[in-house]
Amino acid sequence: MSISAESAVANIRSGDSIFIHSAAAAPQHLIQKLFERKDELRDVTIYQIHTEGAAPYADDSVEAFKVKCLFVGPNIRKSIQHGHGSYIPVFLSEIPRLFSSRTLPIDVALISVSPPDEHGYCSLGPSVDVSLAAVLAAKTVIAQVNKYIPRTHGDGLIHIGNINHLVKFDEPIPEVESGKLTETELSIGRNIAELVEDRATLQMGIGNIPNAVLAALGNHKDLGIHTEMFSDGILPLVEKGVITGRYKKKHPGKIISSFVMGSRSIYDFIDDNPLVNLLSSEYVNDARVISRNPKVTAINSAIEVDLTGQVCADSIGHRIYSGVGGQMDFIRGASLSEGGRPIIALPSTTKSGESKIVPVLKSGAGVVTTRAHVHYLVTEYGVANLYGKTLAERAKLLTEIAHPDHREDLERAAYEMQR
Repeated sequence: MSISAESAVANIRSGDSIFIHSAAAAPQHLIQKLFERKDELRDVTIYQIHTEGAAPYADDSVEAFKVKCLFVGPNIRKSIQHGHGSYIPVFLSEIPRLFSSRTLPIDVALISVSPPDEHGYCSLGPSVDVSLAAVLAAKTVIAQVNKYIPRTHGDGLIHIGNINHLVKFDEPIPEVESGKLTETELSIGRNIAELVEDRATLQMGIGNIPNAVLAALGNHKDLGIHTEMFSDGILPLVEKGVITGRYKKKHPGKIISSFVMGSRSIYDFIDDNPLVNLLSSEYVNDARVISRNPKVTAINSAIEVDLTGQVCADSIGHRIYSGVGGQMDFIRGASLSEGGRPIIALPSTTKSGESKIVPVLKSGAGVVTTRAHVHYLVTEYGVANLYGKTLAERAKLLTEIAHPDHREDLERAAYEMQR
């Protein structure tokens, strides 16, 4: 039986810990009604990874809610950087265990679901990821039933009998549109595409560099997808028959992911589509599972990389920018895959012209991928294969793919470090 959102969130008490459904599935109506109780509640902890849409509970002026974030998105970045919220560094593959073990106890899960089918099963839609584990661990589940949530195949089915409070409220879910690709991004995409072999299994994220890579793969054959997330960039390759998954060892013929985020086109594509299976990130991001597929090509980004190959991907110095996410899960999984290629991709410079390849990481920068795990690093100026290379050899190779304006300074710094 459906109740109002006001009645549903009235079950939340001061001191509770709340999980908010991830990415595009963040239940906007429930979030707003929770926020409206800000003057009544105290010491409410909110756990989440990246969410799209509004996050008014994270505003610095709101005292009732404290965000403990396991991956930082734009809507809460300011709160985390100002110290109003806090960041928990953790691999995406391990977050479900934090919930199931009650290391991070969940009192209430606020989720979005599709309308129930004739058997009473709703779908978690585009975000199964860590959300399934949070739902299973929560004492109370409050679900916004929304016709705009696609019904997806995989692990994300939940029976209405396991939902404590149903709130029917339809609203379009957040969309993330692809930006126009720059020449730098297109060059990076072409460089990475040369590393991708036919019959490879791909992992990629969202954004212009993954889209640039996908745009350069039109002549490849029989690619597969096993990735923590995907977006619109795969659609042309599915339509052209480039993505078939025929040679995957795990889930052959299926596109495997834990969440999806993009335009309405991608949400329509995954709706009741048996080609796509959305599964828990505990499984999707398990390096042992990843490594069983052949030629796993994992493409991940970085904020900066030092001359030894250490990768910072979650912070700008001390300022937290994003999170550990699944980068290490897939870098390790790809390195253990037969013929696998773990790739870190980044433009050679920031928008202000500073080099992203640096002698040493900024003070406070977090090492997400260690220099022992790094294999390929790609910029618009080429590819550096660091696997099996000495520190001196790494510095030389990385300097060669840095922006020309910064190579002399990097050469000088490398010389000084090796004296």
